[in-house]
Amino acid sequence: MNRRLVLSSLAAASIVALAGCSGPYTVSADVSSYGSWPADRKPGTYAFERLPSQQQSEEATKRQTALEDAARGALEKAGFKPAADAKSADVLVTLGARITAYDPVPWDDPLWWRWRGRLFSPRYGYGGWGGWGWRQDPFFDRRYDRAVAVLMRDRASGEALFETHASNEGITAGNDATLGILFDAALAEFPKVEPKSHRVSVQAMR
Repeated sequence: MNRRLVLSSLAAASIVALAGCSGPYTVSADVSSYGSWPADRKPGTYAFERLPSQQQSEEATKRQTALEDAARGALEKAGFKPAADAKSADVLVTLGARITAYDPVPWDDPLWWRWRGRLFSPRYGYGGWGGWGWRQDPFFDRRYDRAVAVLMRDRASGEALFETHASNEGITAGNDATLGILFDAALAEFPKVEPKSHRVSVQAMR
């Protein structure tokens, strides 16, 4: 059995093992928040507000609807309730999301502190399983940075009250459920404001 077959078998076994798992698990994200939510103001009703670019086409509208659906649970956990319509809402909520793919490049960081490669890579020297890991190695994968943003404005005055961002990275682009978890992290500390990026962990279900 050659080295590539061994690696492929290990990767497949890992996927099967993960697929068989179910139940709660913890997800961490880097979160930063800004604003001046009044200390005596309770979460009220909300309605989503879309930017012109978020409704310029049928595809953009469809994607924004999915994003709003992903954020509803996090807003309700923070104490908000959906309004009957935008005119009666206490706050207007604007959402954003970004998924960025990048290839692992070890020399981006001379100390490899945030190394995104895998076992068979220059980080582990020239010995062992042949030393250098090339793109065709199944463990030498592309990484994805997933990020969401939430902006809350007072509907009556238009004042921006609270803004928060959350991001993490992984070996897949994720899906709407992944974005929902990021919205949970982004609003987990609401209405606390902490501009400095810090780690927030939330519970999710497989």
